[in-house]
Amino acid sequence: MFSIQKIISKTACIFYMLFFSISIFAQEPADFVNPFIGTSNYGATFPGPIAPRGMASISPFNVAGVKNTPMEKDSQWLSNPYVNENTFLTGFSQVNLSGVGCPELGVILVMPTTGNVEIDHLKYGSTYSNEVAKAAYYSVDIDKYKVKGEFTASKRVGVSRFTFPKGQSNILINLGLGLTNEEGAMIKVVSSTEIEGMRSVGSFCYNSPEDAYPVYFVAKFSKPAAKFGIWKKTSKYKGTEAQWMGYNGKARMMENTIKTVVGDSIGSYFTYKFEKQETVEVKIGISYVSIENARENLEKETGSKSFDNVYKKTYNEWNEELSKILVEGGSKDENTIFYTALYHTLIHPNILNDFNGEYPEIKRRKIGKTDGTRYTVFSLWDTYRNMHPLTSLVYPKQQSDMIKSMLDMYDENSWLPKWELNSTETFTMVGDPASIVIVDACLKGIQDFDFNKAYYAMLKGADNAENNPLRPGLKEYIDKGYVSTNYPGPVSTTLEYNTSDYAISLLAKALGEKDDYKRFTKRSLSYRKLYDKDLKLLRPRTADGKWYEPFDPVAGANFQTNVGFIEGNAWQYAFMVPHDIKGLIKLMGGEKPFSDQLQKVFDIKQFDMANEPDIAYPYLFNYIKGEEWKSQQMVKKLVKEYFKNEPKGLPGNDDTGTMSAWLVYSMIGIYPISPGDPIYTITAPMFHRVTIKLDPRYYKKESIVIERQINNDGKINSIEINGKPLNSFFISHEDFVNGTKLKVIQN
Repeated sequence: MFSIQKIISKTACIFYMLFFSISIFAQEPADFVNPFIGTSNYGATFPGPIAPRGMASISPFNVAGVKNTPMEKDSQWLSNPYVNENTFLTGFSQVNLSGVGCPELGVILVMPTTGNVEIDHLKYGSTYSNEVAKAAYYSVDIDKYKVKGEFTASKRVGVSRFTFPKGQSNILINLGLGLTNEEGAMIKVVSSTEIEGMRSVGSFCYNSPEDAYPVYFVAKFSKPAAKFGIWKKTSKYKGTEAQWMGYNGKARMMENTIKTVVGDSIGSYFTYKFEKQETVEVKIGISYVSIENARENLEKETGSKSFDNVYKKTYNEWNEELSKILVEGGSKDENTIFYTALYHTLIHPNILNDFNGEYPEIKRRKIGKTDGTRYTVFSLWDTYRNMHPLTSLVYPKQQSDMIKSMLDMYDENSWLPKWELNSTETFTMVGDPASIVIVDACLKGIQDFDFNKAYYAMLKGADNAENNPLRPGLKEYIDKGYVSTNYPGPVSTTLEYNTSDYAISLLAKALGEKDDYKRFTKRSLSYRKLYDKDLKLLRPRTADGKWYEPFDPVAGANFQTNVGFIEGNAWQYAFMVPHDIKGLIKLMGGEKPFSDQLQKVFDIKQFDMANEPDIAYPYLFNYIKGEEWKSQQMVKKLVKEYFKNEPKGLPGNDDTGTMSAWLVYSMIGIYPISPGDPIYTITAPMFHRVTIKLDPRYYKKESIVIERQINNDGKINSIEINGKPLNSFFISHEDFVNGTKLKVIQN
């Protein structure tokens, strides 16, 4: 017999569960975003506000000064303006990158202070407290000055709101401090409510210093300053002339000047004298074209709008984008890590063109103009694997515009992009990844671009062996079937060329180019010449065809440099032939040797969740009949281990959304197993129900539902599409988007 107490407890428990479910259901997708995720463990994200694919963003800048050691920007290789563990704040940068491996941007620092004007960031910097971060909003208390800072952003404008105490208050704009040590800036006070200027940037990976370029800005203040000025700190000179320089090595303070000042360590200050607590809003428009465009961006996007109005509009934009995937049945933490991951995939690539459509062309030979959207920040070595396929599925119009941007870059620079940043081609990493992205989109039905031009652009990159910046070592690759140790990372490079060649073969087949189809299919399989049957691993060869010695299969782990591989080792690249897994199974001697070797990658702890070459490996067990459960088990384990609702909640650098895209796919239960191939492999969804809204401009159905029927969280027993058995752990993109429900049944 149940006691009254037990009945009451049980009823209370049911009521609590019902209340919890209703409260979660009532929240909008944007409410689950936690921008602090990835701000530790080298995730390289930032917690400040940005609009979906926005040009402007605001980040607290806490990586300068000895107080932030060891995570100080000049004490180690650091690519982010904010680290969660740091405690010393020196301002709020207005243009930033999320999840990249090289330092860049993180400039135009705004800092509120009180009392006398101090221009040395090591002296005016402060500890901070009470941070709040959510989609389109960040706030913090600046301890030293008892000032509250709040921040939001539109596409091209950052908006700050500072609440000052009674007394003298200042707003500094520091153009000398930035994430990199690139120098050069200009500033002019237009009036007591407006500043204009520029800051030189362009030191990504420090590999093309001659390609430095300006980012222009206009700042408008909601209240006129009682006093304003500009500072310029000069270098220390020696010699006879120095004795005449009264300002030698010192800062010049130019009060109430409206003249243009140029230099390296320069900035401006606006000073107020408040009789009571007051707020000042600062709007900063950004442009990569001109000051005039920065001013127009500011006026057109924010004009006389209040801080709250700008925040509400950008929040709604985030909610609209995030609502393209609706999940049900998850815990609060599961919802948070999912929607934050989706949020991170919607930061880059981002818009480059101004409100009027203007943007700098590659090499900045002239200013281009678009009626659509010019995108930038193409970290393609990372994103071709899953982030771009996710964009094709959920945001196909954005993907179409991204491909059009790539083709415009081809027109401007004669090559498809490799790692493009703000119309600068950095040529970072290896391979020819743009081809894969374009083919993947095209074969998924995104064809509202000139795919014939795209095809010939791919052929140029794949066949032109002379002075080819996309494919170093191409002649050797074509002649021998592999890139030798004459070039950096020869095995990695060969595998990337293979993957791109396979994608090109798919488009050639679709276009009826039979000879190209056969040629590139053959080229895509040349990795087999690097297969060591004794080790069951791929290893580098010298130019004369001999195995490179000495060879250590583990060398290269944890991003250490080694002869054969780029950002990885032989184990982490052992299965990176996603287009020919069945061929690799045969090469390894059958399903059991393949499965044993794959399992060994995990058993000897050579799987690296923080890097791209092996992130599809957990799904490869789906190729072995009867072992699909291993993929389900492994994916679930990795999600639980590496993705959390906390600052260190990413496995490492987010790589402009790649790690986050892996999580999005893994939680909804599908994965694009072979980039370029319009096919997904299936695992157990981590939500009871997932609804993906489909864009009617590209897809016939309004939505596709992924549903999990579960009894005891066991293995997948069967899979249905539209109520009919699928009898496979793979589904084509066409069948998936033209279905209405993919049902995964576990028992």
